[in-house]
Amino acid sequence: MEYILGSRKLELVAGDITAQDTEAVVNAANTQLAPGGGVAGAIHRAAGPGLWKECSGLGGCPTGEARISKGYNLPNRYVIHTVGPVYRALPEDPVMLASCYRSSLKLAEKYEIKTISFPALSTGIFGYPLRDAATVALSTIIDYLKTSSVITLVRMVLYDEASLRVHETVLKELTGGK
Repeated sequence: MEYILGSRKLELVAGDITAQDTEAVVNAANTQLAPGGGVAGAIHRAAGPGLWKECSGLGGCPTGEARISKGYNLPNRYVIHTVGPVYRALPEDPVMLASCYRSSLKLAEKYEIKTISFPALSTGIFGYPLRDAATVALSTIIDYLKTSSVITLVRMVLYDEASLRVHETVLKELTGGK
């Protein structure tokens, strides 16, 4: 599914985050930027040991912020690492999750990255309810794209068809079905 904003586009796809043809891919990282499970483990495995070597020198990353590294063996020039909140049903959860997306997009603009792929941040072991996370993610990305002069494509790469359907439903609700 696609949503077009002038010359900018938001895509929703089900697939492998490590196989995207965008300039940057976003890693759902932990605060140490270390290899782990889920998206972080997949990205580190696909990128090879150079990624962890570089990440270990970045000094970690607080929740809601983002860091950038090379892509190594990935098809992407860059990996943008962001740390989503562990879901606790607190008022700051959506604020921190939105900050992850905004921080990543700002970093992409700083490096003049035109195309970027995101996973559904915080929805794995961090426990964020999928529909709530999709609402925060998609509304934050759409708002950002309205003013971006650099980014032309944001792709949300969902891990399965069920997650894709939830994101498609939320996108339709946010955009009036456009």
